[in-house]
Amino acid sequence: MSWNPALEPGCPDDIEAESIETLIIPRARDIGGFEVRRALPAPRRQMVGPFIFFDQAGPAEFLTGQGIDVRPHPHIGLGTVTYLFRGDFHHRDSIGSDQVIHPGALNWMVAGRGVSHSERTSEAARKGPHSLFGIQTWVALPEAMEDAAPVFEHHEKETLPEIVDDGIALRLILGRAYGETAPATVYSDMFYADVMLEPGARFPLPDDHEDRGIYVTDGAISVAGQVFEAGRMMVFRPGDSITVAAGSEGARLMLLGGATMNGPRYIWWNFVASSKDRIEAAKEDWRRARWGAGLFDLPSGDDQEFIPLPG
Repeated sequence: MSWNPALEPGCPDDIEAESIETLIIPRARDIGGFEVRRALPAPRRQMVGPFIFFDQAGPAEFLTGQGIDVRPHPHIGLGTVTYLFRGDFHHRDSIGSDQVIHPGALNWMVAGRGVSHSERTSEAARKGPHSLFGIQTWVALPEAMEDAAPVFEHHEKETLPEIVDDGIALRLILGRAYGETAPATVYSDMFYADVMLEPGARFPLPDDHEDRGIYVTDGAISVAGQVFEAGRMMVFRPGDSITVAAGSEGARLMLLGGATMNGPRYIWWNFVASSKDRIEAAKEDWRRARWGAGLFDLPSGDDQEFIPLPG
């Protein structure tokens, strides 16, 4: 598919440094012997559009028999987005979903009023040495969706729109951008994309979204005369025309953004909500472990253990 001709790349040096509203350097977090780098929420920025949580998982290498085991845990008020560059995850949730995700595909779980899920390295991957590298992000839901029943969608990489042109390869994961719309059901205006740039390639951000951010997963890019290497997130000033240029080794980027939410969101552990009361109710429900009698149940096929409420 050819590039949208309405979006002509400009010169990255024409961008003012002030166009970068926020620079985020992710914090390293240990989640049980496995390190993630967390870009959102950040001290100076809670969300980029509706995206309220952004973790880089890996890259990490595992020996035969080893892997990741994220035990069943709860969510409310958000959609979880799992996207991998290498490795796999076996997703199970309390509405009966049972899905192994591979690189380039999308797992999209909308928690609504309450869901639990687990994510583990598949048995097939554990049969030999393997690696894991990917991004886990959460999207805050509009208030009208906070009481909705949970849903799960899986979309193989072949179903996600792609744009390939002049040193640029883009896969649209969620939302709309560059005249394309991804297949997953979304509940607010957003975009989320995986972009690979060849050395020196220039790439324009969409100019029809209020909030826009870039996370560099590999290589480096230049913006407004500054070089940003892997592990940096830039959030840009609304309305500015932004073009970035890949460095001499090329770059891989995650683009994210969309319309800002109608108000702030509270976030505690795995819960996101527009009110503290919703958070408190979810905390009490998980603490009481009334599986199937309250907000939460445990995933079918993975109900022998769960992560307890912190504290």
